[in-house]
Amino acid sequence: MKRLLLGAIQRYRSSGGGKRWFGIDCNFEPSCSAYTYTAIERFGLRRGVLLGWQRIKRCSHRDSFCKCIEPVPVAEHNPGLKCGVKR
Repeated sequence: MKRLLLGAIQRYRSSGGGKRWFGIDCNFEPSCSAYTYTAIERFGLRRGVLLGWQRIKRCSHRDSFCKCIEPVPVAEHNPGLKCGVKR
């Protein structure tokens, strides 16, 4: 299942991603698809999909003026990061 989902994300990204399918650029860096892909690789299917879904839910504006830099967490829980800036 993990390999199947990672393959689907790769196909989505290689076919043009959000720009082609939805007419928008991702408001985050790395993109939501790249973030989800890395999260699944790093934390496994369940946790990776949850992290990716939480990220996609925050991407509510059509196109932001600037991108929010938010890397995939290194540890299982890192509450100090918000848009790449430590609180």
